[in-house]
Amino acid sequence: MSALFADAMRLLDRLLEFSMPHLIAAPIVLPMLTAALMLLLEEHQRKTKAALTVVSGLLGLLVALMLLRWVNAPDTGGGPGSIGVYLAGNWMAPFGIVLVADRLSTMMVALTGVIAFAASIYSTSRWDRVGVHFHPMLQLQLMGLNGAFLTGDLFNLFVFFEVMLAASYGLLLHGSGRQRVQAGLHYIAINLAASSLFLIGAAMLYGVTGTLNMADLGQRIATLDAADRGLVHAAAAILATAFFAKAGAWPLNFWLVPAYGSVVAPVGAVFALLTKLGVYTVLRLWTVLFAPDAGASAQFGQSVILALGLVTLLVGALGVLGTQRLALLAAYSVVVSAGTLLAAVGLGQHAVWAGALYYLLSSTLAVSALFLLTDIVERWRNGTSVAPHAREDDAPFLSEDLRLMSDVNLDDDAQALFGRAIPAGVAFLGLAFILCTLLLAGLPPLSGFVGKFAMLDGLLQASVLSPGSVTVMVLLILGGFLTLVALCRAGIRHFWNQPHASLPALPALEVLPVALLLATAIGLTIGAGPVMQHAELTAEGLRTSLSYRQAVLAARQVPAPAHREARP
Repeated sequence: MSALFADAMRLLDRLLEFSMPHLIAAPIVLPMLTAALMLLLEEHQRKTKAALTVVSGLLGLLVALMLLRWVNAPDTGGGPGSIGVYLAGNWMAPFGIVLVADRLSTMMVALTGVIAFAASIYSTSRWDRVGVHFHPMLQLQLMGLNGAFLTGDLFNLFVFFEVMLAASYGLLLHGSGRQRVQAGLHYIAINLAASSLFLIGAAMLYGVTGTLNMADLGQRIATLDAADRGLVHAAAAILATAFFAKAGAWPLNFWLVPAYGSVVAPVGAVFALLTKLGVYTVLRLWTVLFAPDAGASAQFGQSVILALGLVTLLVGALGVLGTQRLALLAAYSVVVSAGTLLAAVGLGQHAVWAGALYYLLSSTLAVSALFLLTDIVERWRNGTSVAPHAREDDAPFLSEDLRLMSDVNLDDDAQALFGRAIPAGVAFLGLAFILCTLLLAGLPPLSGFVGKFAMLDGLLQASVLSPGSVTVMVLLILGGFLTLVALCRAGIRHFWNQPHASLPALPALEVLPVALLLATAIGLTIGAGPVMQHAELTAEGLRTSLSYRQAVLAARQVPAPAHREARP
């Protein structure tokens, strides 16, 4: 069996060597073509569209995992830490648009693939039928997300942001209703303003440096004249405002909780990635543009990122504690996660970044699972989509000969306090909710604890603890405690107080996606060693970003095939 597995891996490595660097464009092209194909189908052909969505999601996940293997495996033509560069149109950087696959971008594309695949399966159970064009909009959303993660050009990043946002406007309103429309108007307004700031900041950077290629920007900013440096810092501040709004940073996140709390479940699961895209953009641009070798601009704005991250973490934790609706709990958990990651980025310590990247994977999976789980639990609580109890005449406090058992404690309803069988549907929902609680609160033994512990360990590795580091430690622990209190309270309300007259009906199309996300989070725990090693190497590469700049600017055009000589 091991020999067969090794042969399969060697075959995969040959396939990767043959398909690179064109494979880098596949996560963008695949959902784009799928969406285009769906637009040719009639609206009543929902089953065909649903099948296309699931198949496209599976293929996208496989491609993402192949790219992730390419940047880590030594036998793929690149080697560990390889950076793949795809020259769109065969134009060299910085003149042409480039797509870049490194450890960070491929990790984010793989995370997107897992969540998108789970959301696509879940949507086929019922939610794709409450509105029109759900599946094409989901594919365009994924196209924008993957493109934003892989692009190495600032203006191309803006384009992919707009593709993603245009699709998210439709997905947010999917299912209609006054609450969604009201939240959607706020969401559209803030994102249009953020997009305008993005465009203004990019134009200012281009006016000063003459380029929008990220790697080229990093080199040119280091050699800028002092007279131009102020304009670059102003442009960076404008860009940061746009990215903070998209990342859900305080005080620009007033739109996030109402919007995320009102969307349908599969959309909420995918929307958990949108704030991570904002955090990713901040981390990517600030490590490339303002690296330690950027001269007077080195580490520009780090203290502001740290401060906003800390406030966002505190506001999110208080919001989690102050709400009882499961959908709002999930939305505030997104804010807590975004604040934690921004604070880690603002510290500028690569040891903390490694733990933060691991935490990013765990928290995003947990929040996405909680969005899906919320939909099932609330429908159960509201008395819809339930199955009747099959054995209402059972008396668990009686023996087989119908004699009262004196050693059984009874509750106020004369029901046994122990020895009562838990229905499988309730057991699944309860166990899934417990796992989400452990992951989001950062309790052992799951991956949420591993990520937070790694961040705390990175903070303690510093020779001197700064006030910012101490504040991050305190808020990290406090945020986990408040999340634990809030989710435990919600669990008591939704499970212990649930009437036992009916059981939840759990279709396989709803159970499997939740199980997939939670199983992936458990897999992060089991494989914590390799995943953490990947995160550490990613953080080390971000610390200098020299290899990223060199790989992008050294990429060469593919020579044109020689023309055959005309036959006499």
